[in-house]
Amino acid sequence: MKANQIAVLVLMIPFAVATSIAIDTRVTRGDDGVPSTRPGAAGDVNINQSRVYTFVGKTGFGHEHGVVGRLKSGTIRLGADHDAGQLEFDLTSFVADTAEARQYVGLAGETDASTQEQVTSNMLGAYVLDASHFPIATFVITSALPVRGDQPNGAQRYQLQGQFTLHGVTRPLRIVADALKESGAVRLRGGFVLLQTDYGIKPFSKALGAVGVTDRLKIYGEILIVTPGT
Repeated sequence: MKANQIAVLVLMIPFAVATSIAIDTRVTRGDDGVPSTRPGAAGDVNINQSRVYTFVGKTGFGHEHGVVGRLKSGTIRLGADHDAGQLEFDLTSFVADTAEARQYVGLAGETDASTQEQVTSNMLGAYVLDASHFPIATFVITSALPVRGDQPNGAQRYQLQGQFTLHGVTRPLRIVADALKESGAVRLRGGFVLLQTDYGIKPFSKALGAVGVTDRLKIYGEILIVTPGT
């Protein structure tokens, strides 16, 4: 597999069970600034069990990629119609073409460790995400309101609206995702599409465009939230 430069955004969408109560969602940090691994309070984001996945398409003779990354910190007030919170995404944690990431986005086959390392290096480098200068992507959430209507498997649907900043560029963002109850937690699943060029990132290509990746990226969020009373 050829190593392609890819750009990834990450975004996850936390929710709670109740639609009528606004819940703060916070990541606890120690004195050294490192996120704590102790059990969280009700509404905390479990960052150790939460992930963001990205599907990167191909152009010409390029290759499709799957990417996985982590949430750094976050606060969400579900049901709030203003000042609903903020999420931070650790772009330096993003890794390309792991078995987990490829399976999640529906890609068959595996990628050897050397190619994974090269693709990840290209992705985080100066010509794509430039993670050394822009290590964090931020979603400032202006509202997080429930969406009416029945959803599959009894899920509760929410719509989050706000401003997303990636690679030094800020644009409006709206995300819809479903909340599913689990034992002592709520699993949040959602997705959205973004264009790399909207955030000042030029999609990689070479050989006069014969090999490259698409401008369009598909982002998926899987986040686990501790529920009240656990």
